[in-house]
Amino acid sequence: MDKKIDLKNLPKDAFSFVNREGVIHDKKFETKPIGYFKDVWLRFCKNKSSVVAAIIILILILYAIFVPIFCETNYSRALTDTMYLNYTKLPPRISKLGITGNSKVTMNSARYLTYKAMAEETGMDPIVEIYRADYEDATASKKSRFYDVELDNYYKMGMLYLTLTPAQFEAIQAWQDETGIQVIYPAITDSKQTDANIWYEADKKGTPKLDQDGNFVSLYRSTTPEDTTYHSLRIPADDDPDAPLAYARVTGTADAKSYVVRVSKYNYFQFRYGFEPEFVFGTNGKGQDIFTRLAAGARFSFMLAICISIINLFIGSVYGAIEGYYGGAVDMVMERISDVISGIPFIVTATLFQLHLANKVGVVPALLFAFVLTGWIGMASRVRMQFYRFKGQEYILAARTQGASDLRLMFKHIFPNSLGTLITGSVLVIPGVIFSESSLTYLGIINLESSTMTSVGSMLANGRGYLSTDPYIIFFPALFIALLEISFNLFGNGLRDAFNPSLRGVE
Repeated sequence: MDKKIDLKNLPKDAFSFVNREGVIHDKKFETKPIGYFKDVWLRFCKNKSSVVAAIIILILILYAIFVPIFCETNYSRALTDTMYLNYTKLPPRISKLGITGNSKVTMNSARYLTYKAMAEETGMDPIVEIYRADYEDATASKKSRFYDVELDNYYKMGMLYLTLTPAQFEAIQAWQDETGIQVIYPAITDSKQTDANIWYEADKKGTPKLDQDGNFVSLYRSTTPEDTTYHSLRIPADDDPDAPLAYARVTGTADAKSYVVRVSKYNYFQFRYGFEPEFVFGTNGKGQDIFTRLAAGARFSFMLAICISIINLFIGSVYGAIEGYYGGAVDMVMERISDVISGIPFIVTATLFQLHLANKVGVVPALLFAFVLTGWIGMASRVRMQFYRFKGQEYILAARTQGASDLRLMFKHIFPNSLGTLITGSVLVIPGVIFSESSLTYLGIINLESSTMTSVGSMLANGRGYLSTDPYIIFFPALFIALLEISFNLFGNGLRDAFNPSLRGVE
C-alpha cells in the first residue's frame, strides 16, 4: 500500500519553476483567423477529384466564351458562306500534330481515274498511297476494277463553278499573280461536260478516257503550259463563244456583266480566308466548322442554364423562406400549390409551350418558361428545410428579442446559413438544364438550329444521321456533354462537402 502524502507539509524540492526567466505573458497567435469562405476553399481544395472537375469546367467555359470571339469571322462565314457548303463532312485535320484527316477507302476504276485526272490538272493528288491496285471483286460486277487507297479528303473536293462580278474576277487574278497559287482553271465549254472535276474527255458515264499510251485525252486543242496557267487568263469574245481554251464565260448584259469560272475549291478557300483549309473538329453535313459552332452552341447552352438557375434561385428562395419561416397554415397551403405544379410532367410542359407559346414569344423564351415553371420547386424545398432547421436557434431568438423584423430575421440571419446548400443546388441546376435541353432537341421536341444560333443538343440531333459514316460529327458534341455532366457531378459533391457546416475545422 502506498504511503500517504502529506499535502500540507510538502518539501520545497517537490516544486520547480515553469519559467525562471521572467513573467509569463499570453502568447500571440501565430496563425491568422480563418473565415467561413476561406475554410470552404481550403476544404474544397483537399478534394482532388473536385478540383480536377472544376478545372475541366473552367476550360469548357473559356472555350465557349473565347473561341467564338477569336474565330468570329470564320464562324460567321461558316454559317452563311456558300464556300463552306462545298467542304461538307471533312474529318478533323491538324497538320502540326500529324492528324491528316485522310481515310482508307476502296474505289472503282472510274473514281480512281477521276482523282488521277484531278491530280494531273492541279498538281494536288487526292490519292496519297495505293495499297492494292486494279483487282476484281468476286461480289461485284466483273467489268469493275477496284483500288484500295489512302485518300486525302481535303484534296478530293476538286473543282466547282462560280459566278463572279468583274471586280471579284480581277481580285482573284491579282491574288494569283501575288502568291503564285492558281485558283481559276480553264472552264469547259464542251456541252457534254457535266462534272467540274473532269477537264479531260470522258465517256457517257463521266469516266475520263485514256489513249493508247495510257494518257488522258484533253478537251483542249492547245494544252501547252502557257495556255493552261493563270498567267494567260482568257475570256472568249462574244463572237467566238466556242473558243477551245477559256478561263471564264461571260453572262449578263454589258452593264451587269458576270463571269462564270471554274475554280479549285482548295485554292479558292485560301484566297477567301487567307489560310489553307484545316478544321480541328472537322465539318458537319452543311460544311460548318464543328470547332467554332460547338463553342457557340456551348455558350448559348451555358447562358440559358445560368439564367434559369438564377431565376429559379430567386423564386425558390423567396417562396421557400416564406414557407419555412411562418410555417403552419401558410406552409400547408403553399406546399399544396407546389405539389400541384410539381405534378405537371416537364416534357409535356415543354411540348405544349413549343406548340402554342413559341409562335408568339419565340422558341428560346418558351423554353425558358418551361424550365422556370417547375424548376424552382426543388430550390424552394431546400430553402424551406433550412429555415425549419435554423429558425428555432438561440441567436434567432436573441435577435427577435432585440426587435429584429421578420424580413431581417429571414434574409439577414437565417438565409446566409443556408447559403452553402443553395449554392450547391444552383450549380447543379446548370448541367441538368443543358442535359434536358439536349434531350428535348435530340428528340425533336424543340428546334434551336438556325443560321445564327445553335446549341449542343441541336448538334447532337444533326449528327445522329452520320453516326455510322462520319461519327466525328456527333462525337465532339457528345464528348462535351459527357465531360460537362461528369465534371459538374464531381464538382457538386466537392461543393456540398465544403459548405457543410458540420465539417468546418475538420482536418
